[in-house]
Amino acid sequence: MSHLKIKLLSIVGLAFSLIVLPMYGLAAEKSVKYVAITAIVQHPALDNVKKGVEDELKANGYIEGDNLKLQYQSAQGSSANAAQIAKQFAASKPDAIVAIATPSAQALAAATKTIPVIFTAVTDPVAAKLTPSWQPSHSNITGVSDALSLETQLDTILKIIPNAKSIGYVYSPSEVNSTIILKQLQQLLASRDMKIIAVPAQRTSDIPTAARSLKGKVDLIYTTTDNNVISAYESLVKVANSSKIPLIASDPDSAERGAIAALGMSYYDLGRQAGKIVIRILNGEKAGDIAPQVGEVTQLVINTKAAEKQGVTLSDEMLQMAAKIIN
Repeated sequence: MSHLKIKLLSIVGLAFSLIVLPMYGLAAEKSVKYVAITAIVQHPALDNVKKGVEDELKANGYIEGDNLKLQYQSAQGSSANAAQIAKQFAASKPDAIVAIATPSAQALAAATKTIPVIFTAVTDPVAAKLTPSWQPSHSNITGVSDALSLETQLDTILKIIPNAKSIGYVYSPSEVNSTIILKQLQQLLASRDMKIIAVPAQRTSDIPTAARSLKGKVDLIYTTTDNNVISAYESLVKVANSSKIPLIASDPDSAERGAIAALGMSYYDLGRQAGKIVIRILNGEKAGDIAPQVGEVTQLVINTKAAEKQGVTLSDEMLQMAAKIIN
């Protein structure tokens, strides 16, 4: 082979490597999916949602640092932070964004109309104006609600405190979920000749004072997944223990932290369910073609030590119903 031919082949080979190999590099880069996750605050229930999402991604072959870029930010309880995080995530153009809790989901709904947003730990996405109905939205938003049957919740409460007539409710008035549940509770309790005494607590530091104000006025305190309350749950438990006010929750993690009992969503499984939607979107489905869902896994958790501290004797029936008993 002539020197000229060898030289020409070398030039062609170099050109091939300069053009084709970068294309392979781009293809490899494009195969890495980017998922962003944000939560309004960090507390056990929402942390379990995040873990559930991450575990579902991993179970489906998406490994962080390999074929998955995963980014997480907490708004630390601040709506202003949630809005800023939403803008940052939208600008970074991920393949999907998971929004944990209503304020974070609302911030993302305002920040992007194109990037798929999967909400979770949102009680009523319709009232929160995330979706127009429980049908496919044909927008960029879908997700999984943590809505519970309040009828079932109340039935459980009355099995623990059979003669209860007055229920205390500490909540953050700025949280859409909490105000929706308050209205529903007012209607439900009125139909059963019971009443609710609601005390607002705008800041976590207000929660102990709000709880103490219920002493002597209520038969028990009922808590939902109000992020403000859950973030400072130990302070509420302390008041319940010292004042002998039974404390009953709607999320199992709160029973771990000192409520007598909780019949509610498994927030880890809620995250797994949301993760399944993320997988569908990464595989090419559109968020707007997927109808919003309700969490599928509920469980009753009982804390016998908390019951003793708060002056409640639990029946054998309740103990037998429990999926988990904390002694």
